[in-house]
Amino acid sequence: MHGQLTEWTQDVADVLAKPPGRPQLQALTDWLQRLTFTDHFALFIYEGRHPPLALFNTFPPDLRQLFVSDYQAGPYLLDPFYLACVFDQADGLYSMRRLAPERFRDTEYFRTYYRDLALSEKLGFIISLGEESRAVLSLMRLRGTVASSEEERQLLRGAAPVVEQVVRSAWAVHRQDGHCAADDLSHKVGEVFEQFGRDVLTARECEVARLLLEGHSNISVSQRLRISPGTVKVHRRSLYEKLSIGSQSQLLALFVRKLKEF
Repeated sequence: MHGQLTEWTQDVADVLAKPPGRPQLQALTDWLQRLTFTDHFALFIYEGRHPPLALFNTFPPDLRQLFVSDYQAGPYLLDPFYLACVFDQADGLYSMRRLAPERFRDTEYFRTYYRDLALSEKLGFIISLGEESRAVLSLMRLRGTVASSEEERQLLRGAAPVVEQVVRSAWAVHRQDGHCAADDLSHKVGEVFEQFGRDVLTARECEVARLLLEGHSNISVSQRLRISPGTVKVHRRSLYEKLSIGSQSQLLALFVRKLKEF
């Protein structure tokens, strides 16, 4: 027991001794890899309405398009981890199985994007960064591998304070270097987001559409806009009719199409 504690303490010390930013993140993921087998790591920052910023990942070049660029182009809006951040899920370690809705395999997110990732498991540390910014450090296992054990997850939960410190330090370095999430892609998405539906929808319908694109439910939209859920349903039905769509997933698909055309 004493030997294991000494090794754990030394590993933590080695991680924190690295310079904050990419070197420390690489040391962190190398350590987490020893705690539980992981094929890929990815650190995304969610800041306001901007598309997620990929601050760090271990994907080989041939997978970055699918796991990073394609995700940033729109599917993230329906990602259970992103929605957990939007709806203020408490910080901690979560699995996709825990956050995903019932019948996850029937959802638009799974059918049009997540299935192509060929994952058997995805775990993620949700970390608050302040000022409406949150981070998710994902640990992914490819299809064909077994799910992590409860013992492995317990080790990861014990590592959470170190993960949080390293991620927050990396975010601070990123901001000090003069970077922000509002890069060219962010500006592009922001403009399309603000203009979406203006040519055919009323101002209120545009507000409802934007909240739906952010993943809000009818009840959440009604709370945000201070109108009744019934009124939200009326606006939703009207905007769907005007845009010639029939579901929230089709609304997302239309938004992604507009983004590609911009």
